[in-house]
Amino acid sequence: MSTTKTIQSALISVFSKDGLEPIVRQLHQQNVTIYSTGGTEEFITNLGIPVVPVEDVTSYPSILGGRVKTLHPKIFGGILNRQDNASDVAEMKDFEIPQIDLVIVDLYPFEKTVASGASEADIIEKIDIGGISLIRAAAKNFKDTVIVASVNEYALLLDLISTQNGATTLDQRKLLATRAFHVSSNYDTAIFTYFNTDDTYFKVSMANGQVLRYGENPHQKGFFFGEFDKMFTKVHGKELSYNNLLDVDAAVNLILEFKDNDPTFAILKHNNACGLATRTTMKEAYLAALAGDPTSAFGGVLIANGTIDEATAHEINSLFCEVVIAPNFDEKAIAVLSEKKNRIILVQHDVALPQRQVRTCLNGLLVQDRNNVTDSKSDLKVVTHTAPSEQETADLLFASKICKNTKSNTIVLAKNSTLVASGTGQTSRVDALRQAIEKAHSFGFDLQGAVMASDAFFPFPDCVEIAHNAGITAVIQPGGSIKDELSIDFCNENKVAMVFTGTRHFKH
Repeated sequence: MSTTKTIQSALISVFSKDGLEPIVRQLHQQNVTIYSTGGTEEFITNLGIPVVPVEDVTSYPSILGGRVKTLHPKIFGGILNRQDNASDVAEMKDFEIPQIDLVIVDLYPFEKTVASGASEADIIEKIDIGGISLIRAAAKNFKDTVIVASVNEYALLLDLISTQNGATTLDQRKLLATRAFHVSSNYDTAIFTYFNTDDTYFKVSMANGQVLRYGENPHQKGFFFGEFDKMFTKVHGKELSYNNLLDVDAAVNLILEFKDNDPTFAILKHNNACGLATRTTMKEAYLAALAGDPTSAFGGVLIANGTIDEATAHEINSLFCEVVIAPNFDEKAIAVLSEKKNRIILVQHDVALPQRQVRTCLNGLLVQDRNNVTDSKSDLKVVTHTAPSEQETADLLFASKICKNTKSNTIVLAKNSTLVASGTGQTSRVDALRQAIEKAHSFGFDLQGAVMASDAFFPFPDCVEIAHNAGITAVIQPGGSIKDELSIDFCNENKVAMVFTGTRHFKH
């Protein structure tokens, strides 16, 4: 039997009628018998095209307030029968079941209804039963039946029936079945997620992955699954790479800590801040951030918590950077920054970030809550005789925000709302501190009066001793070591202020 099938009959039952008219007209032109229900039947009738009500096939009206319309053996038999199976062919004749070659159906908008804040009763009514059953039946029987389960496939279907005179190949039907099973699985996942209260279950369904030039390295394939256009408006530049997206993610998470602060500018490289400063103007903030590490800033990702104006743009323009992000840009600033054709310019929208973080691990996944704790003044417990000054307290909290968003083990040194230097991703906290001190000195920073933040406790007093010798006068750390007193004693003996937060900020 030929694997090419010509559509002679179609069942059409959709919630949204957008884009349906050209398909219906083409089917009618090809003398396809059309079956339909309710609002779709009325829509087709209003086009002046003959349509057979499903009730005429089943001899049953739509019942239970529309909950049951298509759930009937004569409908599902017409979809699921195997045309190369003699028994099926005989039963179709005995029970007078009409053949259905094409099913066009969509599903009630469950996710949109949930997102709208509707009542549970309204949400429950948007759990589709007939539609999901039709999709699964037609997709299962793709050898003989064409399934179109989404408006996203209308263009493909119209092209097939127009250019192939209503015929489809087995490969084409299998492709549409695959996409239909995505629709059904995504729908079921959304329903499960709505009901689920057990954190030991994890389901996710995402579609339309963006193909990237490559992954982390050129020999690796890379894809992005997400709604990038909801988070950003891309106004200029080349396509973002896998590594660009990782840096943009790090930048967005970092600047969120400073969302309500005075003008703040950050420069990131390999997911870590290499410059960050808060000032009275964005231009001053940028210049101060750049001074933190002008070497690492080359090829970095830049982000601001406010409008980037023309003056700031002119300063940025002299730096080679991959991406510039801000919630707003002056028109003249965009013109200046667009002078570099490959530079990516992103306008960031105020969109909530996922509250779960997921990464692959071994032969499975690790899932955790987002770290939503930002250390505040009320969290600080002064554990030394010397308390930090008002300026030191502000700098300690400033440094803590950066530390939270820097790869562990990390030490952050700050002074006057400026990232002076950081030690990132080191195997020991002492190494991280020494790296930070060396970087600060290499760029001419005076560490006298600077503060130090650590993402985790000090198991020994060596770090506070090294910091004190470098000029550090105040320290912020979570505390919790069995040898905390050794660090506290050293600070007391040398009049260094130290505060505990009680919250560790590892970032691996």
